[in-house]
Amino acid sequence: MVYYLLKVLISALIVVLVSEIAKRSSLVGALIASLPLTSLLALIWMRVEKVESQKIAALSSSIFWLVIPSLLFFVVFPLLLRRNIPFWISISIACAVTALSYLLLTGILRYFHIEL
Repeated sequence: MVYYLLKVLISALIVVLVSEIAKRSSLVGALIASLPLTSLLALIWMRVEKVESQKIAALSSSIFWLVIPSLLFFVVFPLLLRRNIPFWISISIACAVTALSYLLLTGILRYFHIEL
């Protein structure tokens, strides 16, 4: 139980750290946020928990394919905000567009027999 609390605490601290740094410098905040911190933490936690390397490799490969459609969020969201669409509507639309792009990409990958 202590181990899981430690995982949650470390993960949460990184998110808080990024948001606090971003308040002071959007460049530094963006730089840190653009690092694959969630992915790195997941891979490290899996290694610490002695998950077999093949499963860790499979996760890493799946992350690669799913990063591609996730980038669409960072195009759509600021575009909507710059057009004075309210924040919550902008983020909702950007999330919906991203979800649809995930569905599209997974369909394309399935067509080419690439499994996630």
